[in-house]
Amino acid sequence: MGAPEPEEIYEQTREEGARRLERPVLELISTALAAGFDIVAGIVTLALIEAQLSHLLGKDAAHVVGSVGFGIGFVFLVVGRGELFTENFLVPLAGLDRRDGASWRNLAKLWLISPIFNVVGGVVMILIVTTHSVLPYGTGTAVMELGETIHANGWLALFMSAVFAGALITAMTWFVEGQQSMLVRVVVGWLVGSLLALGSLNHVIVVTLELVFGYRYGAGYDWVFIVQNFFLAAAGNAVGGIGLVTLNRFTQGRSGSRSRSES
Repeated sequence: MGAPEPEEIYEQTREEGARRLERPVLELISTALAAGFDIVAGIVTLALIEAQLSHLLGKDAAHVVGSVGFGIGFVFLVVGRGELFTENFLVPLAGLDRRDGASWRNLAKLWLISPIFNVVGGVVMILIVTTHSVLPYGTGTAVMELGETIHANGWLALFMSAVFAGALITAMTWFVEGQQSMLVRVVVGWLVGSLLALGSLNHVIVVTLELVFGYRYGAGYDWVFIVQNFFLAAAGNAVGGIGLVTLNRFTQGRSGSRSRSES
C-alpha cells in the first residue's frame, strides 16, 4: 500500500478533529494528563542515558544517544493516544472545517485544558521521580544541564526555536493522522521526538517539564523564567504550528480534494 494522498489525510484529520471537539471535559483532562506522563518518561530516559554514558562517550555523544532515548516518550504518546497541547492545532481546526455546528468555544476549552493538564500530569511524575534516591546518582546533574541549556538562550532564540518546534510537532501530527500502520506512526513519533531533544527545541510542554525537573535538582534559574518561557514557547509553537504548517496542509488537502472531484 502506498502513502495516502494529501486529500485523504485531510479527510481523516477532519473526522478526528470533529471527534476531539465533541469529547467531555473528563476525557480531555485524562488524555492531557497521560501526555504529561509520557513526556516525563522520555525526559527520564534521556537523563539516565546521558548520566550513564557521559564518562564513556563524552557529553555531546551521550546527548545524541540520550536524544534517541527521549523518542520513547513520543512512542508512548502515539501508541497511548495521549495529546500534547501542540497536537491540538491542526486536528481540531480541521474539525471546525468539518461542520458548522462545531463550536469555537469547544476549541478554546481544548486549548485551555490541554497545556494545563499536560504540565500538571508531568509535574506530578517529576515530584515522584525526584524523591531522594529514586533515580541513580548523576541523573540530577544531567537534568540540570538540560534546563540550563534552555536558560542560556536569549528570548529571540527561544522564540524562534519555539516556532520551529511547533511546526515540527504539527507536521508530525499530519503524518501520524494520515497513516493506518501503527509501525509507521511509531517511527514518525520516535524520529520527531529524538530531533526535538537533540536540538533542545523550545516545545512548550517538553521544555517546561525539563525546566521544572532541573529546578527540582537546584538548577540556576527561578520559577519566573519557567513561567515566562511557557507563554513565549506557547506563542512560538502556535505561530509555527498554525501559521507555517496547518494553513499550508489545509491548502494542500483542499486543493487535492477539488482536483479529484473535478476529474
